[in-house]
Amino acid sequence: MSYAWPEFQGKKVLVTGGSQGIGLATARAFADQGATVFITGTRGAASDYDGDLSGLSYLRANFAEAGAALPVIEATGALDVLVNNAGTGSRDEYTPEGFRAVLNVNLVSVMDLCLAAYPGLKEKAGAIVNMGSLSSFLALRETPAYTASKAGLLGLTRALADKWAPDGIRVNLVAPGFIRTRMTQGQRSDADYEKRLLRAVPQRRWGEPEEVAETVLFLASPRAPYITGQSIAIDGGLMLR
Repeated sequence: MSYAWPEFQGKKVLVTGGSQGIGLATARAFADQGATVFITGTRGAASDYDGDLSGLSYLRANFAEAGAALPVIEATGALDVLVNNAGTGSRDEYTPEGFRAVLNVNLVSVMDLCLAAYPGLKEKAGAIVNMGSLSSFLALRETPAYTASKAGLLGLTRALADKWAPDGIRVNLVAPGFIRTRMTQGQRSDADYEKRLLRAVPQRRWGEPEEVAETVLFLASPRAPYITGQSIAIDGGLMLR
């Protein structure tokens, strides 16, 4: 079998929140290149999800719970690649509890995972790719916690990249725009709303999860050896407006 990314054969990868959407596309992309891939989800077993998770090692983890990160890293062992994709939003972000809950999943748990994975990543000169959002750069007034967490994730990416560069660990962030996933199904089901939404995108279309995954693979690979502390918007040009 020929691989587009042969450098991932035999590598160990963790994709948090890899049970659906962008996370699943990313996990699948690594697995298709011969990597051993672990994914996390909040449900009891892989069979509780509609998608095909075969060939992926499933770990249950709820990152809203304190201490959830360490058992995951203990289960995977030393990693070559950590993709921090798990995230959440809430309708209660203008309450103290709702605000903290989103930050705990989207930002605090990412730091916990990075710290837990650090020894193995240092040993293997590995890579971290954080899943940001256009709200890493833009304000979403209805979701202050999501906006703050993704902006904070960009800052965390830069800080860790600077701190761990001497250890051979590269840390980068991807920021997806409007991507065709289950989470955006509601936006796509209203034709008029969808038309108005895509009017802001120069390419006039939705992005696909696989397009995000390809960028993650690039940043995690030896083909990007001099790239660290950077963010890449995968948005069809939306950030140009």
